[in-house]
Amino acid sequence: MSLESVRTFLAACAPDLRIIEAHASTATVADAAIALNVEPGRIAKTLSIRVKETILLLVTRGDARLDNGKCKMALGGRPRMLGAEETLEATGHPVGGVCPFGLTLPLPIYCDVSLRAFDQVYPAAGSRNASVEITPTRLAELVGAHWVDVCTVPG
Repeated sequence: MSLESVRTFLAACAPDLRIIEAHASTATVADAAIALNVEPGRIAKTLSIRVKETILLLVTRGDARLDNGKCKMALGGRPRMLGAEETLEATGHPVGGVCPFGLTLPLPIYCDVSLRAFDQVYPAAGSRNASVEITPTRLAELVGAHWVDVCTVPG
């Protein structure tokens, strides 16, 4: 079970972090922002993408959009979103609950610099109604992520 793999990961690597299980869905940025009572930018969405032959995860703020030009420069190619089945197979998490914790396969993980605008962010925790509150710096350190600038933000 995906939520259980996240629980196991956090128990081993960050036992001080608690999983927030909402009564409502947190599967979309808008739903998560409402359920957690935070602005959409604080939702740390995790995108499962393929660049050439490499599957990777990109964690970015909820209101950011991928910039193809920046992605080509930073990641070496144009990003293509994985389908739901391929995402579940690669991560062990369903779409709407994808996060960089407790993965099925070891994947390269990147965090977009847009996350640094916030002191706390809320990535999913392996299910469509679970999240974790964490600082962007700790998130990147915990999952061994590399920082990249591949998004544009509203403003």
